[in-house]
Amino acid sequence: MRFMFVGDSMTIGRAGDYTWRYRMWQHLDAAFGGPFQIVGPRCELYDTAADAPSSHAYADPAFPEQARRHLAGWGEGWQHMAPLIGPAVAAAEADVLLVSLGLIDLGFYTAADETAANARRFIAAARRARPGIRMVLLPVIPNVRAESDAPFAAQVALFNELLAKAVADLSTPASPVLLAARPASYEIHHDTYDGTHPNASGEHRLAGEFAAVLHQAWGIGGPYRPAL
Repeated sequence: MRFMFVGDSMTIGRAGDYTWRYRMWQHLDAAFGGPFQIVGPRCELYDTAADAPSSHAYADPAFPEQARRHLAGWGEGWQHMAPLIGPAVAAAEADVLLVSLGLIDLGFYTAADETAANARRFIAAARRARPGIRMVLLPVIPNVRAESDAPFAAQVALFNELLAKAVADLSTPASPVLLAARPASYEIHHDTYDGTHPNASGEHRLAGEFAAVLHQAWGIGGPYRPAL
């Protein structure tokens, strides 16, 4: 089974991070119970000094090269990934997409309705490339900006409603699309290092939500147990 991580800055991570992708790889390595691959066209972290996705300095240098694959980018959202996902899925023959997108769109690019339309474009493009693909989508977790910017907070809430509707409309038995839950205990002043991007505890909470959907819906893996 081939898994592809798709996301923005919360998913690509910065130089020196573990990333929730690493936590998810650890989980699958321990719980999957069979062969699997992490696939995608990229493998780098974002280098803040160079302002480019050019770093390979993961917090754990033993993170295997083949498990570092992804389709994530600092500052990239649904509108950026919609035209990229089809070719990436086709090239990697991905079976399952684990997707965390939307915050950057709402913060800088598109309002909730257009962001949701781009999510639908993304789903359609992935299916054209791989008709039986499965997808797990994470709703947007409001960041620190939402605490003081009420219109932005309202857009986040509206997008999450529209994303849930898209999942309900588009999921099929042949190509299921599921909505993960926002981690119930995720707290931006504890689980991020800057009010947006996950720290170690936040990485575990994000990975845990994806792991829960995989296990509960499709019997993939098991309950999430953070590696020590």
